[in-house]
Amino acid sequence: MRLLGLDPGLQKTGWGIVEAEGSRLRHVANGVVKSDAKKSLSDRLVELHSGLTEVLDEWKPQSCAVEETFVNKNPTSTLKLGQARGIALLVPAQAGLTVAEYTPNHVKKSVVGAGHAAKEQVDAMVQILLPGVKINGPDAADALAVAICHAHHVSTNQNIGGISR
Repeated sequence: MRLLGLDPGLQKTGWGIVEAEGSRLRHVANGVVKSDAKKSLSDRLVELHSGLTEVLDEWKPQSCAVEETFVNKNPTSTLKLGQARGIALLVPAQAGLTVAEYTPNHVKKSVVGAGHAAKEQVDAMVQILLPGVKINGPDAADALAVAICHAHHVSTNQNIGGISR
C-alpha cells in the first residue's frame, strides 16, 4: 500500500510517500510544497492546493495522513497554519482518499518510541527505517515520519481485521 504523509505549513508543506508491505517499509518519494510569502493568503493557499494535487497525481497514494496542529502562542500564526492544514486535508479527500490525523506526539511515539522525542531523533529514526533515503529538508522528514506512523496503524488495523484509516 502506498501511503502519503503530510506535515502542513503555510510557507512549506512537507510530503513523504512510503510503500508498506506487511511490516516492511520502502521510501518512494518526499519533498516540500512551498508558497510565496509575498502573495496574498488566498494565492498562497492556491499554491499549496496545486502543489499537493501534483504530488497526488504523480505518486498516486492509496491512503493519507496529516499531522495535527499544535496551538502556537500567536493566534494569527495558528489560524494561518490551520488554513494550510485545511488544504492538506482537502486535497487528498477530493482525490477520494481516506485521511487519518495524528498528533505530533503520537507520530514521535510511533517512530521513535517517545512522544517528546527531539526533531533530531525523529530524523535519525526515519533514516534507519527507510535506509538510503535522501530527505529533502526537515518538513519532508516530518512528513515521512507521519507516513511511517500511518503505515504502522494501517498494518495493525489490517492484522486485527479492522479497516485501514
